[in-house]
This record gives sequence, C-alpha cells and structure tokens, in this order.
Amino acid sequence: MTEDPQQNTISGAWKGMGAMAYSLKEVTIRTDNSEEGMEHIGELWRHIMDGRLPILFDSGHQFRAGISPVSRYSGYDGDETGSYDLTVMAVTSDFFTQMDEKVKMGQYRKYDAWDENGDLGACTRKAWETVWSQQKAGIIHRCFTEDYESTVPAEYTKDGKAHCYLYIAVR
Repeated sequence: MTEDPQQNTISGAWKGMGAMAYSLKEVTIRTDNSEEGMEHIGELWRHIMDGRLPILFDSGHQFRAGISPVSRYSGYDGDETGSYDLTVMAVTSDFFTQMDEKVKMGQYRKYDAWDENGDLGACTRKAWETVWSQQKAGIIHRCFTEDYESTVPAEYTKDGKAHCYLYIAVR
C-alpha cells in the first residue's frame, strides 16, 4: 500500500468521500510573535476568510448568522515573548456578555482600540502596544492564561471605525 501525500492535507483527507457539508467550531495553531509567526497568523486568517477553514461560513460560503470570530491566546510559554496557542473560534454575543462580567469581577481587563481609516491591523497593533506598555510600566499584571481578541471591520461598527477589543487576564 502506498501513501497518498494528498491525504495529509485537509482537502486530501476528504478526497473520494463525496461532497460533505461541515463547519468548524475552532482551529488552533502554535505560534509566536516573530515575523514568521505573524506570517502563520496571517495565513490562518486568509484560510478562514476564504472558507478553506469553514468557521465563519456555511457550505454555501454564506456568512453564518449570529456568530463573530474571536482569537483566544493560551498555552503561553512564559509570557508574550515565547510560543503560544492561537485559537480562532466562532462565538455568539453571549460570549461578550460573559467576558464583560469577568471584567467587572476583576479577572480581565478590556481594551478598545480603533482606527479612523478602518485599518484592522493598525487598531490591533495599537491595542496590543497599549497592553505591553502598561505591562512594562507595572500598571497591569498579566496572568498569561487565556486572553481574547475581537476585531471588527469599520463597516460593522456604529462609528464607522475599525475596532480591536482585547480581554486580557490579570491578577
């Protein structure tokens, strides 16, 4: 029996099984904040947005109603300078309600950064730079257990700006 190299890919695993409708609840990669790590994160999001990883879209490439993509950062090797697990998952609005309750209880700190020009990358960098700056200054003390990120394109916000919301676990 010979090994089929196509079987080692997501699409290859389903080869010969006929059309199958499925969606994923989440997908996880192990990465870090290096340039190569950022490239892997970008590739993950491209696969999600084009439907190759069907988290946001149904089998007809229609956006799944009532869900939002959220990134969960966990499994930290120490702090933000080491490797971590990045999980992209589909959540409902209940998730944000629960996280806001955890903020009120002091378990998490919420950050909201925005960009007037709708640049998701710029508002995301701004949010994380605020966290790192406050951490370095001793304003916050991170737990490095699970942190969450939600980015919202300008066309989906009331103020017409791109937003990045971070929920950072704190002590």
